[in-house]
Amino acid sequence: MDRLDCDRMLVAVLDTGSFAEAARRLGVSPGQASKLVSKLESDLGVQLIKRTTRALSPTEVGQAYYERVKLLLDEFDTLDASVRNASGAPAGRLRLTAPMSFGRIQLMPLLLAFADAFPDIQLDVNFSDRVVNLVDEGFDMAVRVGKPTDSRLIARKLCDAHVVVVAAPAYLDKHGEPATPEDLARHECIVDDNFRDPLNWRFQAGARRDPTSGGAGAITVAISGRLRFSNGEACLAAAEAGFGIARVPSFIAEASLREGRVRQLLTEPEEPPLGIFALYPPAKHLALKVRTLVDFLANSFRPERDWNR
Repeated sequence: MDRLDCDRMLVAVLDTGSFAEAARRLGVSPGQASKLVSKLESDLGVQLIKRTTRALSPTEVGQAYYERVKLLLDEFDTLDASVRNASGAPAGRLRLTAPMSFGRIQLMPLLLAFADAFPDIQLDVNFSDRVVNLVDEGFDMAVRVGKPTDSRLIARKLCDAHVVVVAAPAYLDKHGEPATPEDLARHECIVDDNFRDPLNWRFQAGARRDPTSGGAGAITVAISGRLRFSNGEACLAAAEAGFGIARVPSFIAEASLREGRVRQLLTEPEEPPLGIFALYPPAKHLALKVRTLVDFLANSFRPERDWNR
């Protein structure tokens, strides 16, 4: 067993608080994770982790060793990245996290194209709507929809995605079409919990024509509805079935709009656009594999990309 593998496993176990999570992060079995830490303890002749059936924690010497070795591993990774960058050959395992719907609908075809173009890069992709901690959970980068909230990460904007309000023709024939945002208060709306304020829908006059218009002309409407989902695709499916009016990102609604299963409502004023960003932790030398994927996505998702127009 390589000493670096043992050290990396110790750091992962103490970062995550679990052998199972550390094993998942590093791509080995939980049994192998335990063996690596035990081998390290045997080599050093000391106990590094106190194990119980319910929890684990570092010993005093284990905590001191963890703090020092984590810094050394960071320096080693920085050196490794700088050498790889100089060689001009992107390679290695790249862990990426992205939202479920955006990842499945829009990102997946590009990742396959990227994998084909860069066969020496091993992609390990987690599609989840949970906002993970990139550093603590061992991810190299993330793709996220919406304004980044973690100022510790470097964010590169890939493009905009507009939020669209949609309903099925059958629903509109029965209940009428809202002429203004305020009319939504009298309609059955489908709530998407992925939005930060799901029960208040915000519109802004001229948002598309003038993206620098700030908050002028903003309208916020309190909505209600008996169907509530934490997934945009589920909200769209409910709208297609005639259960009410939904608001979803344009990258989810594009096919349904194109095929006439739903119609777009309230195009002026409209909701302010969502940014789509690539995020990664700051580093002295950005790993070439990460830079390569970020550049690939930036070239693929042009800033003027607009899925519903």
